[in-house]
Formats: sequence, structure tokens, C-alpha cells
Amino acid sequence: MSSRPHLDYRAKSHLSYFAYVCHRISGLLLACFIPLHFLMLSQSLRGAQGFEASLKLTDFWVFKFGEWVLVILLAIHLAGGVRLLMIEFGPWRGLRKGWIQASILFAIICGLLFLYFAN
Repeated sequence: MSSRPHLDYRAKSHLSYFAYVCHRISGLLLACFIPLHFLMLSQSLRGAQGFEASLKLTDFWVFKFGEWVLVILLAIHLAGGVRLLMIEFGPWRGLRKGWIQASILFAIICGLLFLYFAN
């Protein structure tokens, strides 16, 4: 027999669990992005020619979509982290569904603003 406590599956259908999963996944994906970002920046140390060649790769639509996803991930992770800080250090109790909804709205607005100003 397992010594782990039996988890009530109703907890996984709660909006706060969704916020928890989004915060964790966005953090993991951002952690995967960091080495790629440093790889691109390291090309500038080899000279302007190498950096310009690597920047030409970013003209493809896949990279434009990736930039948009990166902005969304950053917004989700930021909003989720602020929500957690408010829960941890605030004088209030509970998980506050309104904060979760505001976090989702913040991420959507950031993504739309990025699409608007990216031209």
C-alpha cells in the first residue's frame, strides 16, 4: 500500500488548480527558452556577421508565433507569481477566484497588445 494520502479529485477541477498548473508549466517552458536565448545572444560575441545570420532565422512565421507565445507565457507566469505572493503574504484568506480571473485576463491583454504593437 502507498503511504501517499488519497487525493480528492474535486480539488483538481477547481480554478485555483488550473492557475497552479499554468504557473508551473509556464515556468518550465520559460526555463527551456533561456538556453536558446543565450545561444542566440552568444552569436553576437562571434561578430556581427554571425549575429545577423542568426537573426535572419527569426523572420520565419514560426519564430514570430514563438515570440507571441513567449509574451503570453511571461504574462501568465508573472500574474500567477503575483497571485501566489498575494496569497502568501496578504492578510486575506482563501484562493480568491477573482485574482485568478484577473491573471488570465492580464495574460490575454498582454498577448493582444503584443500582436497590436508587433508590426
